[in-house]
Amino acid sequence: MTLRHILGVDHVVVAVRDLDAAAEVWRKLGFTLSPRGTHSPQMGSANYTIMFGEDYMELLGVIAPTPHNQPMREWLEKREGLERIAFTTDNAAAGVAEVQARGVAATGPVAFGRPVNLPGGGQGEARFEVFHWPSTLRPGGVRIFACQHFTRDTVWIPELQRHENGASRVIRVEALARDPAQAAEEFAGLIDSQVVTEADGARSVATGGKGRADVVFLDRQTLAARHPGISLEGLPEEGAAALVLATTDLAAAAAILDRSSGEIVGVPANRATGVLLRFLAA
Repeated sequence: MTLRHILGVDHVVVAVRDLDAAAEVWRKLGFTLSPRGTHSPQMGSANYTIMFGEDYMELLGVIAPTPHNQPMREWLEKREGLERIAFTTDNAAAGVAEVQARGVAATGPVAFGRPVNLPGGGQGEARFEVFHWPSTLRPGGVRIFACQHFTRDTVWIPELQRHENGASRVIRVEALARDPAQAAEEFAGLIDSQVVTEADGARSVATGGKGRADVVFLDRQTLAARHPGISLEGLPEEGAAALVLATTDLAAAAAILDRSSGEIVGVPANRATGVLLRFLAA
């Protein structure tokens, strides 16, 4: 990769209609959630985070309509689930300029923050800057942006990184596409990466170095073959559909998900706010 200021997947955004109800769903799946956070007024959103090592998941809901969250509001009219992928950037201003220099009308950076209740008491603030690729550029229905963290100590809190199901990182995001090869090429072009054709025909795009998640584009038949025994009901015809996580305790994850010994450890989208969830041993 030659984009100097894109370091790999930072987090995935799970957009939901009822934020507090969604948080309870993910708690029952064995995850530790942060306290609810409220973003700056121009964002019009609130969230819960599920923190891992270098990456995390974000449950995101709209609390006040704003121009910034209009694309997500339109998306939520159709479904809940994996709505966006964020990349880590070490310099949002330089990153957006780098993307713009390639002829892409990226926008930003936009600065915002949210208060954070600290485990030992008191309150801190999480501060970020983000920039966005145009919302019209959605390879395989996947929207992307980049995030620079200024206050990692108020986001990656050790107590929040320990999960009953042993989850430790995002291995890959799997996206359904009508034409997986074309979607992967478009996605790779946006972050200046390469496409690898996997044994089952799926197209994989690396987003960063070791430990950073890949984004994989595939058709419905291939997705079903990768996750036998897990229903694809409720997943879109096109768009990010499945989240594959590493766990340090596969047996614990299986027990929480009511999966028997030897079964695939995962749940369908109707048990995880629109996300097919799968665990693999770390």
